[in-house]
Amino acid sequence: MIDLVAEDQKNIWHPYTQMKNALPPIPIVRGEGAHLFKENGEKLIDAVSSWWVNIHGHSHPYIANEVFKQLNTLEHVIFAGFTHPKAVELSTKLLSILPSNQAKVFFSDNGSTAVEVAIKMCLQFWFNQGVKRNKVLAFADAYHGDTFGAMAVSGRSAFTRPFDALLFDVEFIELPTKHNLQNLKSKISSLKSELACFIFEPLVLGAGGMLMYEAQHLDELIAHCKTEQVLTIADEVMTGFGRTGKYFASDHLQNKADLMCFSKGITGGTMPLGLTTCTLEIYNAFLSDDKLKTLFHGHSFTANPVACAAACASFDILTQPETMANINRVVQNHQQFKQKIQHHPKLKEVRQTGTIIALEWLNDSKTSYFNNLRDKLYHFFLDRGIILRPLGNILYILPPYCISDEDLHYIYQQIELALEEF
Repeated sequence: MIDLVAEDQKNIWHPYTQMKNALPPIPIVRGEGAHLFKENGEKLIDAVSSWWVNIHGHSHPYIANEVFKQLNTLEHVIFAGFTHPKAVELSTKLLSILPSNQAKVFFSDNGSTAVEVAIKMCLQFWFNQGVKRNKVLAFADAYHGDTFGAMAVSGRSAFTRPFDALLFDVEFIELPTKHNLQNLKSKISSLKSELACFIFEPLVLGAGGMLMYEAQHLDELIAHCKTEQVLTIADEVMTGFGRTGKYFASDHLQNKADLMCFSKGITGGTMPLGLTTCTLEIYNAFLSDDKLKTLFHGHSFTANPVACAAACASFDILTQPETMANINRVVQNHQQFKQKIQHHPKLKEVRQTGTIIALEWLNDSKTSYFNNLRDKLYHFFLDRGIILRPLGNILYILPPYCISDEDLHYIYQQIELALEEF
């Protein structure tokens, strides 16, 4: 029998990992529902949805069967000049639940590339009209991905530092509040002739520390951008497909973005797929007898039929009444737990939006991704059969919607124990 750990350590370079002092990886051989199983049969609760992608539970039989059928029908076909049933089905299904201004679907293969596509669409939208508007507006603590364009519109940090000199210039603003909203609007107005677009993670900034802000303030910013003819991009890679209690975080808003980006939960966590949607106005800016006005962007696996089949299956599950009931159940559990612990002396703040709850721990070091509390908390929960991956001293729960009340309450109990210990 192969020694998974030994072979891994011999061959593999893991993401976001300092390999020199990394502990041996944990071999996972099976998944079922909200649980993952180690080689020795030990069960772990996947409380972070395997990096926020798994929304219906692991190895969901309906998704697995649809993928199996597709693999035996058509595994892939070039998407330039061709199409296939599952791409058409997915685009139709998705547009049926998206904000009504979204009209066209562009396929890619992950969250970063979905963002890259949106940025390129916005920049070329103005270029095709002979207008020079090439600055992007973004939040200072944003994270939009690890490719160069996505890095450029993300907040500058230790993650981007080796590449900062190569990233294009971006105007960064703080999250909107009732106190700074007017100043943010004034800044947008002063830059409007230069701004191609404003990109944002609606309601929740994930990798930035599960930072949360009010829908009404974002609504006002989007409305102001529309007044100043600044295009808007909603990066729903993390917040989409039920995470905030509605299908999309944008469903909490009155004003809708011009473009939207999706990945992570779109296939139910089964396999990679990225999508960027846009309005007809943006699409029409690329329609021309001049071939140089084409959007020259594509991927070898654009609209892969197997990934589209998984996404169609995930959509079917997402839109069942039972799924929204499960989402609401998780939301209610989180709300009750927040009420119970929000005034704990060791917590600076407890934040909750939809199925996401985040606890910001107080300790001797400042809040940071590199806070030394991170490893202590990570191993504390792992030893108790729970996968939680703190963002420094910020602990969050972001589970599959199928997670049981029993598992949720066990996680909450262990958090209370951790608050006694750390």
